[in-house]
Amino acid sequence: MTKTNHDFSELFAQLGLPSGAAEIREFLAAHTPLDTEVRLADAPFWTPAQKMFLRESIAQDADWALLVDQLSAALRPPQGSK
Repeated sequence: MTKTNHDFSELFAQLGLPSGAAEIREFLAAHTPLDTEVRLADAPFWTPAQKMFLRESIAQDADWALLVDQLSAALRPPQGSK
């Protein structure tokens, strides 16, 4: 299976979100820190369609899975903080 490399701006566009660098930084700032106990797709700020996309990307190990994991990490508190 050939995987396509995507970047954060493409992931945000796929999610129907503004995908410029400044908008991505604003999104991350607005939604960080996401509680470590909350799965990314269960976060309250997603639409039902976005939640489904995130869940399916991980479940199917889709091309987007690595970026979805990176987005999840970017929204979490830094390691060692609570």
